[in-house]
Amino acid sequence: MVKEKKVSHKFIYFFGAFGGILFGYDIGVMTGALPFLQQDWGLDNAATIGWITSSIMLGAIFGGALAGQLSDRFGRRKMILATSVIFVIGSILSGMAPPDGSLFLILVRVFLGLAVGAASALVPAYMSEMAPAHLRGRLSGINQTMIVSGMLLSYIVDFLLSGLPTTIAWRSMLAMAAVPAVILFIGVLRLPESPRFLIKNNKLDEARTVLGYLRPNKKAIDAEIKEIQESSKQEKQNVSWGALLDSKYRYLVIAGVGVAAFQQFQGANAIFYYIPLIVEQATGQAASSALLWPIIQGIILVIGSLVFLVIADKFKRRTLLTLGGTVMGLSFIFPAILNVLVPNADPMLIVVFLSIYVAFYSFTWAPLTWVIVGEIFPLLIRGRASGLASSFNWIGSFLVGLLFPIMTASMAQEAVFAIFGVICLLGVAFIRIRVPETMGRTLEEIEKIGERKGLEKKGA
Repeated sequence: MVKEKKVSHKFIYFFGAFGGILFGYDIGVMTGALPFLQQDWGLDNAATIGWITSSIMLGAIFGGALAGQLSDRFGRRKMILATSVIFVIGSILSGMAPPDGSLFLILVRVFLGLAVGAASALVPAYMSEMAPAHLRGRLSGINQTMIVSGMLLSYIVDFLLSGLPTTIAWRSMLAMAAVPAVILFIGVLRLPESPRFLIKNNKLDEARTVLGYLRPNKKAIDAEIKEIQESSKQEKQNVSWGALLDSKYRYLVIAGVGVAAFQQFQGANAIFYYIPLIVEQATGQAASSALLWPIIQGIILVIGSLVFLVIADKFKRRTLLTLGGTVMGLSFIFPAILNVLVPNADPMLIVVFLSIYVAFYSFTWAPLTWVIVGEIFPLLIRGRASGLASSFNWIGSFLVGLLFPIMTASMAQEAVFAIFGVICLLGVAFIRIRVPETMGRTLEEIEKIGERKGLEKKGA
């Protein structure tokens, strides 16, 4: 019975947030584990290093898409539980990889990536469906805070375990991801199903009971149920993938998918995955002894995400993205210019510039990408368009993780980051030319802007 699952709204939001922490931990843990793995297995092949690091994102590309479809069939709660189980199994298997088992580890991390992609789709969706309307806008920022907190936690765990023997160190780092996964599983066992899923499956009494746990205004519950029913009717309309290219929607689809793609191709994850190796190449210091740098980057990310929560509704989306993208681009390009003008400059300057990049990324492109993706797509195509944007984002993350070590093996680090810097500036140009301002506008107003732009292009 639903009554047995009664929990406070604080408990629900905590475990929604905890899913973000778990997602962030699994994304960040390889940053510290990789140097020890390289020492243990004698890995020096750039392509293999890239595949081991990025394989989790390859799985995530498919995990997000599968989770969305399966959660519509089986429910958000059951799919989050299944995701937790995959996290546990994948983490333990990662720590048990056989000696020189690169292929085994790659395959296991693809499997683990299914859970990472699923968590990135399921947990925010579950939280937003449980939350009252006035809290939904803040959830994107809160979820981002929890993800980067999970990354910071993984960096701290990596640092604390770095004193262990090499082969035990990296295995322990990867296997430790099972601990928060077990906590998430136990917590979600007590959670009720999403009222939106219950209503879509004609379980109105159960949905009313769950909403009764979460809404202080009991009179508004019936109105909310009717609103969800009307929204569900629209979502059930059969919209093909081809509709995304219709002139009525094309402008907004390109804008939303483009922002999601640029966020990853700008190279942020090259820093998050490889900062110890970046420090090693810049200074000659062993990567395994440079594990304080990921913690510094993680602290910057968390602080930046908190700054975003304060300023999110005070500055226009395009203004913040333009500011962030410009500073990020220059932070990548300046080290290359300095390397030419002052060849004997302190090599640690590149790490200082990377820290500036992370600071501006953390309160602009990192959270705002998902705010825009949530706002910009018309209701009728929102499901498919959001899925497409998420897929492009994960593809970008996968390619950056895969190609960065290959690129730095064939050219100077400064040159590689300069390429990312140019992409950052192209992202700014894209924002100014192709992305409408969404702050303070209703979803209907944003949709009309897209239709008008589409007609203008068609007329031209």
